[in-house]
Parts: sequence; C-alpha cells; structure tokens
Amino acid sequence: MKKAEYDLIRSESLKYLEKAGILLTDDEVENFEVADFGLGRIREFGLQLVVYVNTDRCCAKDLVLLPKQTCPEHIHPPVGEYIGKEETFRCRYGTVYLYVPGVKADNPQATIPEDKEEYFTVWNEIELKPGQQYTLLPNTPHWFQAGPEGAVVSEFSTKSLDEYDIFIDPEIKRIPVVEN
Repeated sequence: MKKAEYDLIRSESLKYLEKAGILLTDDEVENFEVADFGLGRIREFGLQLVVYVNTDRCCAKDLVLLPKQTCPEHIHPPVGEYIGKEETFRCRYGTVYLYVPGVKADNPQATIPEDKEEYFTVWNEIELKPGQQYTLLPNTPHWFQAGPEGAVVSEFSTKSLDEYDIFIDPEIKRIPVVEN
C-alpha cells in the first residue's frame, strides 16, 4: 500500500473512532494500524485497528471498518500449547455483519466481489448493532463486513497472535507493508 493511501485511510478511520466517542492517546494514534491484507483493495478488503493491551492472558482492541469494508475469512489456530484466540466482538458504532459456521442466511447483507467468492465459506449471519456482542471460540472460521455507514467494533480476547491467523484466500498477507 502506498503511504499516501495509508495516511488517508488512517485519517478517515480515526474519525470513526471519534464518532463512536472513543478517545485515543497520542501513542495509540501513532500506532494505529491500517491493514489492506496485501490485496491493494483497501476499501473492499481491509481493517483498521488500535491495540490497547496484548499480554499472555488478554487482549483489547478497537477495529474500524469503512462502509462495506470486509475483513476476509480467517481462523485463529492453535499455536504450540496455545489453543487459539477466543474473542468477543462488541459493536460500538454502525452495523457489522459477522459470518460464522451454521445455517446460511437466506439474504445475506454482505456482498463479495465475484473474483473472491470462493474464499468465503461460512455464511451464518450475525448482525451486530451498537451495544450488541458475539463471542467466537478458538479456531472458528469467521469474517465480517461493515454496513453502509461503516462500523467500530471493540474486540476483547485472549492473547492475540495475528501473525499466525490463517486466511482462506492464499493471496492475503496479514502484516501490512507500506511503501513510499
């Protein structure tokens, strides 16, 4: 991702946190992450986030999704003795559509570009509005997409090892690369 695009997405995303009434310290703003998953389609596939704490026992983050932006399908697998991340998503602003294993939604709210449809395998839709939450157990396939107004989601979890996440789409690179 080019630095100019990174800066623009970062700036837009920080405004969503303001809309949600979430205040950040200067250090948190400095360490705010913009992930395009290496696809170069940040407005379609991406996730912006700030990590508040990530210890051996717990993790807390705020996630920002731009309108209709999707975090692609993935799992948090076991790593060594660690059974994988258990996480609770709590919507703070907008609407987020979370997809997990189960009965496929008759009319899912999310839309996926045709060239990526094969990489989205779970379609049981959980709609989260502000104040609503859902907990995922470790190693559960999931993905999520913001509604048309964008979304802010707080994530409370066990230890986060994002670098070990397994994405269904083999083109995805979880750790962002920013070029000048």
